[in-house]
Amino acid sequence: MATPYTVALVTVPDQKTADALADCMVKTRLAACVNIVPGVQSVYFWEGKLERSAELLLVIKTRTDLIAEVCDHVKKNHPAKTPEVIALAIEDGYAPYLDWVGARTRYARPDPRRGRGG
Repeated sequence: MATPYTVALVTVPDQKTADALADCMVKTRLAACVNIVPGVQSVYFWEGKLERSAELLLVIKTRTDLIAEVCDHVKKNHPAKTPEVIALAIEDGYAPYLDWVGARTRYARPDPRRGRGG
Protein backbone atom coordinates (compact mmCIF):
# COMPACT_ATOMS: atom_id res chain seq x y z
CA MET A 1 0.00 0.00 0.00
CA ALA A 2 1.59 3.26 -1.08
CA THR A 3 1.11 6.17 1.30
CA PRO A 4 1.26 9.95 0.75
CA TYR A 5 4.14 10.18 3.24
CA THR A 6 7.92 10.29 3.01
CA VAL A 7 10.93 10.06 5.31
CA ALA A 8 13.66 12.57 4.46
CA LEU A 9 17.23 12.09 5.66
CA VAL A 10 19.45 15.12 6.25
CA THR A 11 22.90 15.17 7.84
CA VAL A 12 24.07 18.22 9.79
CA PRO A 13 27.42 19.15 11.35
CA ASP A 14 26.27 20.12 14.85
CA GLN A 15 23.49 20.14 17.43
CA LYS A 16 22.69 23.83 16.89
CA THR A 17 21.94 23.27 13.20
CA ALA A 18 19.97 20.10 13.99
CA ASP A 19 17.83 21.87 16.59
CA ALA A 20 17.18 24.91 14.39
CA LEU A 21 16.15 22.85 11.36
CA ALA A 22 14.02 20.43 13.38
CA ASP A 23 12.27 23.10 15.45
CA CYS A 24 11.38 25.22 12.42
CA MET A 25 10.12 22.29 10.33
CA VAL A 26 7.87 21.04 13.14
CA LYS A 27 6.61 24.52 14.11
CA THR A 28 5.73 25.37 10.49
CA ARG A 29 4.21 21.91 9.93
CA LEU A 30 6.67 20.98 7.19
CA ALA A 31 7.29 17.87 9.31
CA ALA A 32 5.25 15.98 11.87
CA CYS A 33 8.36 14.74 13.65
CA VAL A 34 12.12 15.02 13.30
CA ASN A 35 14.39 12.53 15.04
CA ILE A 36 17.89 13.84 15.76
CA VAL A 37 20.33 10.94 15.76
CA PRO A 38 23.80 11.80 17.14
CA GLY A 39 27.03 9.92 16.55
CA VAL A 40 26.85 9.50 12.77
CA GLN A 41 30.21 9.07 11.03
CA SER A 42 30.16 9.98 7.33
CA VAL A 43 32.90 8.89 4.92
CA TYR A 44 32.95 10.43 1.43
CA PHE A 45 35.09 11.98 -1.29
CA TRP A 46 34.91 15.78 -1.50
CA GLU A 47 37.00 17.89 -3.85
CA GLY A 48 39.30 14.97 -4.63
CA LYS A 49 40.09 13.73 -1.14
CA LEU A 50 38.66 11.24 1.32
CA GLU A 51 36.81 12.95 4.17
CA ARG A 52 35.43 11.74 7.50
CA SER A 53 32.93 13.85 9.38
CA ALA A 54 31.15 13.49 12.69
CA GLU A 55 27.55 14.45 11.98
CA LEU A 56 24.00 14.16 13.26
CA LEU A 57 21.24 12.61 11.17
CA LEU A 58 17.79 14.15 10.91
CA VAL A 59 15.02 11.66 10.17
CA ILE A 60 12.11 13.80 8.97
CA LYS A 61 8.56 12.45 8.68
CA THR A 62 6.44 14.49 6.27
CA ARG A 63 4.01 14.45 3.37
CA THR A 64 5.45 13.53 -0.01
CA ASP A 65 4.08 16.73 -1.54
CA LEU A 66 6.11 18.79 0.98
CA ILE A 67 9.52 17.37 0.02
CA ALA A 68 10.36 20.26 -2.34
CA GLU A 69 9.64 22.73 0.49
CA VAL A 70 11.66 20.64 2.97
CA CYS A 71 14.57 20.64 0.51
CA ASP A 72 14.31 24.42 -0.02
CA HIS A 73 14.21 25.00 3.75
CA VAL A 74 17.31 22.84 4.29
CA LYS A 75 19.21 24.54 1.43
CA LYS A 76 18.46 27.99 2.88
CA ASN A 77 19.36 27.10 6.48
CA HIS A 78 22.17 24.53 6.24
CA PRO A 79 25.82 25.60 6.48
CA ALA A 80 26.97 23.26 3.67
CA LYS A 81 26.77 24.40 0.06
CA THR A 82 25.59 20.90 -0.96
CA PRO A 83 23.53 19.54 1.94
CA GLU A 84 22.35 15.95 1.90
CA VAL A 85 18.60 15.68 1.45
CA ILE A 86 17.35 12.21 0.51
CA ALA A 87 13.65 11.33 0.37
CA LEU A 88 12.39 7.77 0.86
CA ALA A 89 8.74 6.95 0.20
CA ILE A 90 6.86 5.30 3.05
CA GLU A 91 5.26 2.30 1.37
CA ASP A 92 3.42 1.05 4.43
CA GLY A 93 3.28 1.54 8.18
CA TYR A 94 1.12 1.62 11.27
CA ALA A 95 -2.05 3.40 10.09
CA PRO A 96 -2.71 5.42 13.29
CA TYR A 97 0.86 6.78 13.19
CA LEU A 98 0.60 7.67 9.51
CA ASP A 99 -2.74 9.37 10.19
CA TRP A 100 -0.99 11.41 12.89
CA VAL A 101 1.74 12.43 10.41
CA GLY A 102 -1.01 13.64 8.08
CA ALA A 103 -2.76 15.56 10.85
CA ARG A 104 0.47 17.27 12.01
CA THR A 105 1.65 18.43 8.57
CA ARG A 106 0.16 21.04 6.28
CA TYR A 107 -0.57 20.71 2.60
CA ALA A 108 1.95 21.96 0.06
CA ARG A 109 1.87 25.60 -0.94
CA PRO A 110 1.05 26.41 -4.56
CA ASP A 111 4.12 26.30 -6.78
CA PRO A 112 4.10 29.42 -9.01
CA ARG A 113 6.32 27.57 -11.50
CA ARG A 114 3.55 25.00 -12.04
CA GLY A 115 0.57 27.27 -11.64
CA ARG A 116 -1.07 25.18 -8.91
CA GLY A 117 -0.49 23.30 -5.66
CA GLY A 118 2.03 20.53 -5.07
